Amino acid sequence: MMFVMSAISERRERERAQRHQLIITAARELAETEGWDAVTTRRLAERVEYSQPVLYSHFNGKDAIVSAVALVGFDELAAELHRARRAAPELGLALGAVCRAYLDFATERPALYQAMFILPTDLKFASAETPPSLRACFDEFVSCFRRDNDRRELFAEVIWSALHGMAVLSDGGRIPLAGQDERLEFLIARMTDTV
Repeated sequence: MMFVMSAISERRERERAQRHQLIITAARELAETEGWDAVTTRRLAERVEYSQPVLYSHFNGKDAIVSAVALVGFDELAAELHRARRAAPELGLALGAVCRAYLDFATERPALYQAMFILPTDLKFASAETPPSLRACFDEFVSCFRRDNDRRELFAEVIWSALHGMAVLSDGGRIPLAGQDERLEFLIARMTDTV
Protein backbone atom coordinates (compact mmCIF):
# COMPACT_ATOMS: atom_id res chain seq x y z
CA MET A 1 0.00 0.00 0.00
CA MET A 2 2.87 2.37 0.87
CA PHE A 3 4.42 1.78 -2.57
CA VAL A 4 1.15 2.69 -4.32
CA MET A 5 0.80 5.89 -2.27
CA SER A 6 4.40 6.81 -3.07
CA ALA A 7 3.89 6.15 -6.78
CA ILE A 8 0.73 8.29 -6.81
CA SER A 9 2.52 11.09 -4.97
CA GLU A 10 5.46 10.94 -7.38
CA ARG A 11 3.09 11.02 -10.39
CA ARG A 12 1.30 14.08 -8.96
CA GLU A 13 4.62 15.84 -8.43
CA ARG A 14 5.67 15.06 -12.02
CA GLU A 15 2.35 16.36 -13.33
CA ARG A 16 2.69 19.51 -11.22
CA ALA A 17 6.24 20.06 -12.52
CA GLN A 18 5.00 19.58 -16.09
CA ARG A 19 2.19 22.12 -15.56
CA HIS A 20 4.69 24.52 -14.01
CA GLN A 21 6.99 24.21 -17.03
CA LEU A 22 4.05 24.48 -19.43
CA ILE A 23 3.05 27.81 -17.87
CA ILE A 24 6.63 29.12 -18.09
CA THR A 25 6.94 28.05 -21.72
CA ALA A 26 3.57 29.57 -22.63
CA ALA A 27 4.48 32.87 -20.94
CA ARG A 28 7.77 33.02 -22.78
CA GLU A 29 6.20 32.21 -26.15
CA LEU A 30 3.45 34.78 -25.63
CA ALA A 31 5.99 37.43 -24.64
CA GLU A 32 8.18 36.64 -27.64
CA THR A 33 5.28 36.94 -30.08
CA GLU A 34 3.18 39.72 -28.53
CA GLY A 35 5.30 41.35 -25.81
CA TRP A 36 5.10 41.15 -22.03
CA ASP A 37 1.97 43.31 -21.84
CA ALA A 38 0.10 40.44 -23.49
CA VAL A 39 1.15 38.03 -20.74
CA THR A 40 -1.78 37.97 -18.33
CA THR A 41 -3.05 35.16 -16.15
CA ARG A 42 -6.24 35.09 -18.21
CA ARG A 43 -4.33 34.71 -21.49
CA LEU A 44 -2.01 32.12 -19.98
CA ALA A 45 -4.92 30.13 -18.55
CA GLU A 46 -6.50 30.02 -22.00
CA ARG A 47 -3.25 29.10 -23.65
CA VAL A 48 -2.36 26.23 -21.30
CA GLU A 49 -5.99 25.16 -20.91
CA TYR A 50 -6.04 25.39 -17.12
CA SER A 51 -8.09 27.65 -14.90
CA GLN A 52 -6.64 30.83 -13.41
CA PRO A 53 -6.75 29.28 -9.90
CA VAL A 54 -4.48 26.49 -11.21
CA LEU A 55 -2.04 29.15 -12.44
CA TYR A 56 -2.17 30.85 -9.05
CA SER A 57 -1.41 27.52 -7.38
CA HIS A 58 1.93 27.64 -9.22
CA PHE A 59 2.67 31.38 -9.29
CA ASN A 60 1.66 34.38 -7.17
CA GLY A 61 1.02 36.52 -10.22
CA LYS A 62 2.79 37.90 -13.25
CA ASP A 63 5.99 38.96 -11.44
CA ALA A 64 6.50 35.39 -10.23
CA ILE A 65 5.96 34.08 -13.75
CA VAL A 66 8.45 36.61 -15.10
CA SER A 67 10.94 35.49 -12.42
CA ALA A 68 10.52 31.87 -13.50
CA VAL A 69 11.05 32.79 -17.15
CA ALA A 70 14.11 34.84 -16.15
CA LEU A 71 15.62 31.85 -14.34
CA VAL A 72 15.28 29.78 -17.50
CA GLY A 73 16.97 32.63 -19.35
CA PHE A 74 19.88 32.69 -16.92
CA ASP A 75 20.36 28.95 -17.41
CA GLU A 76 20.50 29.49 -21.18
CA LEU A 77 22.76 32.54 -20.93
CA ALA A 78 25.18 30.76 -18.58
CA ALA A 79 25.47 27.88 -21.04
CA GLU A 80 26.09 30.22 -23.98
CA LEU A 81 28.67 32.31 -22.12
CA HIS A 82 30.44 29.14 -20.98
CA ARG A 83 30.57 27.76 -24.54
CA ALA A 84 31.91 31.07 -25.84
CA ARG A 85 34.61 31.29 -23.17
CA ARG A 86 35.69 27.66 -23.63
CA ALA A 87 35.93 28.14 -27.40
CA ALA A 88 38.45 30.98 -26.90
CA PRO A 89 40.77 29.79 -24.13
CA GLU A 90 43.16 32.78 -24.21
CA LEU A 91 41.96 35.38 -21.69
CA GLY A 92 41.90 38.33 -24.10
CA LEU A 93 40.04 36.34 -26.74
CA ALA A 94 37.73 34.81 -24.14
CA LEU A 95 36.59 38.25 -23.00
CA GLY A 96 35.64 39.21 -26.54
CA ALA A 97 33.86 35.90 -27.12
CA VAL A 98 31.86 36.16 -23.88
CA CYS A 99 30.90 39.77 -24.59
CA ARG A 100 29.76 38.92 -28.11
CA ALA A 101 27.77 35.94 -26.84
CA TYR A 102 26.07 38.18 -24.27
CA LEU A 103 25.07 40.81 -26.84
CA ASP A 104 23.93 38.16 -29.31
CA PHE A 105 21.75 36.62 -26.61
CA ALA A 106 20.17 39.99 -25.80
CA THR A 107 19.56 40.76 -29.47
CA GLU A 108 18.20 37.34 -30.42
CA ARG A 109 15.93 36.95 -27.36
CA PRO A 110 14.64 40.43 -26.48
CA ALA A 111 11.57 39.27 -24.52
CA LEU A 112 13.64 36.83 -22.49
CA TYR A 113 16.28 39.50 -21.87
CA GLN A 114 13.56 41.86 -20.64
CA ALA A 115 12.37 39.23 -18.16
CA MET A 116 15.92 38.76 -16.91
CA PHE A 117 16.97 42.39 -16.57
CA ILE A 118 14.18 44.90 -17.16
CA LEU A 119 10.89 43.67 -15.71
CA PRO A 120 10.25 43.43 -11.96
CA THR A 121 11.26 40.10 -10.43
CA ASP A 122 12.10 38.80 -7.00
CA LEU A 123 15.54 37.60 -8.13
CA LYS A 124 18.43 38.85 -6.02
CA PHE A 125 21.58 40.05 -7.73
CA ALA A 126 24.94 40.22 -5.98
CA SER A 127 23.76 38.67 -2.73
CA ALA A 128 23.83 35.38 -0.86
CA GLU A 129 20.40 34.66 -2.39
CA THR A 130 21.57 35.05 -5.98
CA PRO A 131 20.35 32.06 -8.01
CA PRO A 132 23.16 29.70 -9.08
CA SER A 133 22.49 30.23 -12.81
CA LEU A 134 22.79 34.01 -12.42
CA ARG A 135 26.04 33.56 -10.48
CA ALA A 136 27.27 31.20 -13.21
CA CYS A 137 26.73 33.96 -15.80
CA PHE A 138 28.74 36.41 -13.72
CA ASP A 139 31.47 33.83 -13.12
CA GLU A 140 31.97 33.47 -16.87
CA PHE A 141 32.88 37.16 -17.02
CA VAL A 142 35.10 36.87 -13.94
CA SER A 143 36.91 33.92 -15.54
CA CYS A 144 37.97 36.17 -18.42
CA PHE A 145 40.37 37.99 -16.08
CA ARG A 146 43.61 36.76 -14.55
CA ARG A 147 43.25 34.89 -11.26
CA ASP A 148 45.87 37.14 -9.66
CA ASN A 149 43.76 40.21 -10.45
CA ASP A 150 42.24 41.18 -7.08
CA ARG A 151 39.72 43.40 -8.85
CA ARG A 152 38.51 40.93 -11.44
CA GLU A 153 34.97 40.89 -10.01
CA LEU A 154 34.89 44.68 -10.30
CA PHE A 155 36.05 44.46 -13.91
CA ALA A 156 33.41 41.82 -14.60
CA GLU A 157 30.72 44.11 -13.12
CA VAL A 158 31.87 47.02 -15.28
CA ILE A 159 31.92 44.89 -18.43
CA TRP A 160 28.49 43.44 -17.69
CA SER A 161 27.10 46.91 -16.96
CA ALA A 162 28.48 48.31 -20.21
CA LEU A 163 27.10 45.38 -22.21
CA HIS A 164 23.71 45.74 -20.55
CA GLY A 165 23.69 49.43 -21.45
CA MET A 166 24.54 48.66 -25.06
CA ALA A 167 21.86 45.95 -25.23
CA VAL A 168 19.10 48.10 -23.74
CA LEU A 169 19.98 51.27 -25.64
CA SER A 170 20.22 49.50 -29.00
CA ASP A 171 17.00 47.52 -28.35
CA GLY A 172 15.22 50.79 -27.55
CA GLY A 173 16.56 52.43 -30.71
CA ARG A 174 18.54 54.99 -28.73
CA ILE A 175 21.84 53.94 -30.24
CA PRO A 176 22.10 52.28 -33.66
CA LEU A 177 22.56 48.53 -33.66
CA ALA A 178 24.85 48.98 -36.64
CA GLY A 179 27.56 50.47 -34.40
CA GLN A 180 27.51 47.61 -31.90
CA ASP A 181 30.66 45.87 -33.18
CA GLU A 182 32.66 49.10 -33.01
CA ARG A 183 31.44 49.83 -29.47
CA LEU A 184 32.25 46.29 -28.40
CA GLU A 185 35.75 46.44 -29.91
CA PHE A 186 36.35 49.74 -28.10
CA LEU A 187 35.21 48.30 -24.77
CA ILE A 188 37.29 45.13 -25.13
CA ALA A 189 40.36 47.11 -26.19
CA ARG A 190 40.09 49.25 -23.07
CA MET A 191 39.68 46.22 -20.82
CA THR A 192 42.31 43.92 -22.33
CA ASP A 193 45.05 45.57 -20.30
CA THR A 194 43.25 44.28 -17.20
CA VAL A 195 42.72 40.76 -18.50
